[in-house]
This record gives sequence, C-alpha cells and structure tokens, in this order.
Amino acid sequence: MGVNEDRGFIAVDGGNSKTDVVAATADGRVRAYVRTGTSSPHRLGYREAIDLIGKLVETVSAEAGWGSAAPPARVDALLAGADLPVEVERLNADARSRGWAERVNVDNDTFALLRAGTADRNAVAVICGAGMNSIGRNERGEWSRFPALGPITGDWGGGEELGDNVLFHAARAEDGRGPATALCDAVRTRFGTDTVEEAAIGLHLGTFGRELVHGLVPLLFAAADAGDACAESIVERQAEEIAAMVRVSARRLGLGGAPFTIVGGGGVLAAAPPALHRHLSPRLAAEFPLATYTALDRPPVLGAAWTALDALTGEVDGPAHRRLAAELAVREPLRIA
Repeated sequence: MGVNEDRGFIAVDGGNSKTDVVAATADGRVRAYVRTGTSSPHRLGYREAIDLIGKLVETVSAEAGWGSAAPPARVDALLAGADLPVEVERLNADARSRGWAERVNVDNDTFALLRAGTADRNAVAVICGAGMNSIGRNERGEWSRFPALGPITGDWGGGEELGDNVLFHAARAEDGRGPATALCDAVRTRFGTDTVEEAAIGLHLGTFGRELVHGLVPLLFAAADAGDACAESIVERQAEEIAAMVRVSARRLGLGGAPFTIVGGGGVLAAAPPALHRHLSPRLAAEFPLATYTALDRPPVLGAAWTALDALTGEVDGPAHRRLAAELAVREPLRIA
C-alpha cells in the first residue's frame, strides 16, 4: 500500500518502573526518544496516567519538530496496568478525547513485548520486571491473558516481590525466626545500615525509598550463585511462576504439541541471571521440548512502534520496521523528569 513516509507516529511503552516514548516517521526514522518514570494507571491513577502520556506526547512532538498544526497520525500507548477490558476502555476513552493524533490506541504493555520479541503466530510472552504478566496467541487468532492485579489474582514474582522476600527472610534470619542466610548482608549493604531491622524501619517511616527494595534483586541472584539455600529457594519459586504462566497459556491455546516461541522480557528476565535460568531452562525444556525460548534484547518500545508501523504501512516486516529497529539499537533515550 502507498504510504506518506513523512507521516509521524508516537509509540509508548509504559512500565511499572519506567516509560519509553518514541516519535518516528512512517519510513522508520526516529525523531525523538525519551524515558521517564512509571506511567502505570495502577500507580498514578487513571486520569493522571493519561495526563502524563499527554505531556510526553507534547515533549516528543516538540523534539521531533512537529507543530500543533500537524499532529501525528497515530499514538500507540502500551501500558502496564491497562489490564482489564474495563480499564482499557476507560483509558482509551480519555486518551482519545485529548486530540493527540488521528488515531489513538491504549492497551497493555505485554503486547509491546510480544510484538518486539517474535513474529511467530504461536507464542507466549512473559514479563518479569517490577511485577509479572503474560500474554499468548496462536495462529487461529486466539489469545491468552491474565488479570495481573497482584496477589488478589494469584500473582507472585517480579523485582518488587523478590526484593520483599529478601527482606522477609533476612529479617527472620537476623532475629532468629528463620535460618541463617547471606541475604542479611545483602540488605545491610544495599541500605547502608548495621542491621536488617534498621532497613525495615527506615522503609516503614519513609526514610528509605522503595527503589532500594528493587535493587536487592541482583544481590539475591548473587547469593543464590554463591550457594545460599534461602536465596536459591526464592529464585526457584520465581522460575516456577514464570513456567506456570507459560504452562497455562500453552494449555489454553493448544500450543504444547507443536513448536512455539517463548519470549522473556522485563528487567529480571532481560538480565538473564544464571541463577534464575538454572531453574527456568530445565523446566521449559522438560514441559515444552519443541518450544524456543528467547530473552528480548532490544527495548520493548520497539514493539509499540512496530504496532504503529504495522497499521501505517500495512506490512509487518518492511524496510521501515528494519530501519526503526536499527536506529533504536544505537540510540540512548533522553531521560526526563
């Protein structure tokens, strides 16, 4: 199909810990690329999340040199926290009322991971970042999704849960309720305190920010690599939770008996920690011997951008898609408050 290569679009990948926004043209040229904190409506509020996306749209439009007289053709915002159909409908209604572009689409960030990770029509993507979520599809056009509302919908895992478990076991080890573990030293090191109790009290009183908890995750994996039994048990549980999401989606979609692709993304899986894959890889190989696992090694915002390009160009792997991927691979986002 013919396409105006100068037509602009904006793509948003909004996570629980960071939000990436790209402004580009239909020929795949990146005009702006920025990063800020969370845009999750569960963390900010629904209207506040859309307010933030609106400010980011203005920022990248200005960076791209697009005036208000020439709005982009599309804004595709794929956000953590856009989980339930009623939430997606509410977010879209608000976003589309803002007049950002000719077409505006808001949906869940798992779509960005899946689109960036594979072109396979039979695939399951798992995000293990600050939290956990998963999406799957098959060649018949069927989908598998989870509510992903946290413990109330049976979710466990991700950086925040892992960090909280480090604190839990370290506190119990320090006061004698639990077995000794190297995680005590991990907490003291991360928080710069003499005791785990001081770290916990500081969190409770607001002296320390929650970002310190997420920063315990690399120390957890290091402790597991060093042979700490408590750390190893936490990591093993995380591996089983990832495998469980794949297992359920594969069953729902009828994928178990044929080749399919498993995509891992989010900060935890993207880092590919050996301690985690010692447990995850054998599980996936035993249950799904025909599946191929791949960890996303490019920014998930590429998936949101490709989603926009798919609509603008009528292609799913054209020259514009390849150019956009190449430009994002060598470009660092501008960090903004």
